[in-house]
Amino acid sequence: MADRLTQLQDTVNQQAEHFCNSVGILQQYSTPSKFPGFDRIGTPQPHQPQEDYAALFATLIIRCAKDIDTLIESLPSEESSQELQVASLSRLEQENLEAGEQLEEVVRQGEALLQRIQAALQDIAQSQLDMQNPIAPTASSLNSGINSTQFQQEAFTSNSVSGNGSNSHASHTPEASAASISQ
Repeated sequence: MADRLTQLQDTVNQQAEHFCNSVGILQQYSTPSKFPGFDRIGTPQPHQPQEDYAALFATLIIRCAKDIDTLIESLPSEESSQELQVASLSRLEQENLEAGEQLEEVVRQGEALLQRIQAALQDIAQSQLDMQNPIAPTASSLNSGINSTQFQQEAFTSNSVSGNGSNSHASHTPEASAASISQ
């Protein structure tokens, strides 16, 4: 946000644009005046739109003038001394420091919450992986060269053999293995 003087300058510039545009629109859509003795007979009059540009620009100019008055009233007065300004600045600086401390506390709480959420998400992901693959490979078996399809085949045979008897005669198809795992 700009300071008050910059806002005031921008609003004065906008007011000048409104004046300039209103004069241009009035010139464009006004009917020509007739001078006695210089009248041309039979000149066609252009069809003009019936929009109320005068009211529109009057509204814009009035609104901008009110904004200028408000900005001028918000400027510091000559009566405010340097001591008052210094006191106001020191009060604002103190409020800024307190807000900074509150912001730091909120950031610390947010980081702690983020770590808890990340840990929970990691636990959920690990649980899902454990549910998909109940017999997890050890690091030594992965390093010894057993690929994932060999591991899956071993897991399927061990699940079907070590079942409760009802799945011991199940075939080694993925559907049957999935059914034996879910039971």
